[in-house]
Parts: sequence; C-alpha cells; structure tokens
Amino acid sequence: MIGTLIDIITNIIIIVFLLSGAFFMVSASIGIIRFPDVFTRLHAATKSSTLGVAGILVGATLYLYITDGIVSGKLLLAIVFVLLTSPVSGHMIARAAHRKGIKPVLKNRRDEYEEAIQKHTKQH
Repeated sequence: MIGTLIDIITNIIIIVFLLSGAFFMVSASIGIIRFPDVFTRLHAATKSSTLGVAGILVGATLYLYITDGIVSGKLLLAIVFVLLTSPVSGHMIARAAHRKGIKPVLKNRRDEYEEAIQKHTKQH
C-alpha cells in the first residue's frame, strides 16, 4: 500500500515537472510571435525556454533516478549548462542589438540602457 502511494506521488511530481516545462516552452513560442520588438521577443525566447528546458530535464532526471536508479550526469550537466548560458546569451544578443541601433518599443517605458550610455559619455 505504501509503496504504491509513493509511486503515485513520485509520478505526479515527474508529471508536474514535465508539464510545467512544456507550458513554458509553449508560452515562449507564443511570446516570440506576439511581442512587438526584438528585446521582448528575446526575453520570451530566453527566459521561458530556459525554464521549459530545465523543467523537462529535471523531470527526465527524476524519472531515470526513480525507475532505474540512474543518476544521469549528462542530464545534470545539461541543466546547469542551460541555466547558465541561455540568460547570458540573451543578454549579450540584446546588448549587441541595442548597440547596432535597434531601439525598443517605448510605450509606457523608458530606455534605461541608452540613458546610462549617454550619462557615461558625458562623464568622459
């Protein structure tokens, strides 16, 4: 009885990780299509897909550990790699786009990066 209850709980946890990962991946896809400029699209692509891929990989890692007793170093390294590189690459792409002259849509916002650049050039 207790063994089946634990199996049910672990399966629910794995399903939650997999479904949350799939949800974030779908929301990233919708964000890429719906957002108005390159910066908000990049935000949707990097942040949501990072959470989506991490959720799916965590679910796969838990599944392998619970069903077969395998701790997959490749999956763990993939999780760490995605969590570290995706936000950094998104930041660098956005910075390069801004420096090339692509401006964000400024409806109800202000361009703080441009203000910081202007402030820095006035000081030097």
